[in-house]
Amino acid sequence: MPDFRVLLTDYAWADLDVERDILAEVNAELLLPEASDEAALLAAAPEADAIMTNWAQVPSSVIEAAVGCRIIARLGVGLDNIDIECATARGIPVTNVPDYCVIEVAEHAIALLLSLARKVAWYHEATQRGVYELTDGAPLRRIEGQTLGLVGCGQIGGRVAQKALGLGLRVVATTRSERELPTGVARLELDALLAESDYVSLHCPLTAETKHLIGAEQLARMKRSAYLINTARGGVVDHAALAAALAEDQIAGAALDVQTPEPPELTVAPYSDPRVIVTPHAAFVSEESLQDLRVRSARQVVDGLCGRVPENVVNGVAPS
Repeated sequence: MPDFRVLLTDYAWADLDVERDILAEVNAELLLPEASDEAALLAAAPEADAIMTNWAQVPSSVIEAAVGCRIIARLGVGLDNIDIECATARGIPVTNVPDYCVIEVAEHAIALLLSLARKVAWYHEATQRGVYELTDGAPLRRIEGQTLGLVGCGQIGGRVAQKALGLGLRVVATTRSERELPTGVARLELDALLAESDYVSLHCPLTAETKHLIGAEQLARMKRSAYLINTARGGVVDHAALAAALAEDQIAGAALDVQTPEPPELTVAPYSDPRVIVTPHAAFVSEESLQDLRVRSARQVVDGLCGRVPENVVNGVAPS
């Protein structure tokens, strides 16, 4: 019989060998629900000594039902899918792994920028249709000397800035933090950043304050030749407003790795617009990042189950 049971709400990889091997050190086994919706999690929660969650919502109802829960580990960075206030009130530490995919997301954002700028996806789609015509992608502009605006300049935004500066881009950023920006990055308020930037790349968390941060008013401030890139959270962008802005040619295009909901309805705008590049929330993925995430998350759970302080507790609660 296991000493502990760990409710794993959902996961984004092929097997669970890493998790099982680490949890076995404390005789813990995984508890896999039939689905990742609230009803399925409510049914499984009473047996859980810990919860690990990737993208599934862990609302207060599930946390309250998990009467023996000692730790909630987010398999990722963002915490908008966990009711942290409820967990804190219950005395349950919540953890995440904030830096496992910094390199990957920064690389993905730059890849999307380059694809938009050089019309890579556009040309590929055209050649797949048998059209081999370079003028179809016009106008093209030299990337060097253009302006990249970063909305958020933490670990990922800072890494994007570093790479963009290496490409010869001018980099500006808006951030709520007062900490010093990376060398070579100028600070602007959001409205000024939107007006000046040729590319706007989002790198902020999803909170009540940042939900639909980029809406109709903000899109209208952007250049008609500008592009929007989102590798942060889908909810930061009002996708209906984005679809409308594209329909009115208010901006030149967009690249979206994160959507609301996921998966989105790909047959409707903005996802169906040929000026929009869509990737399936893939920015965080590499063999290296996933290994790092899985090992560290499982170690957090083991520590929490054993009463040790795990890495990166986000709500200031010590294990009981």
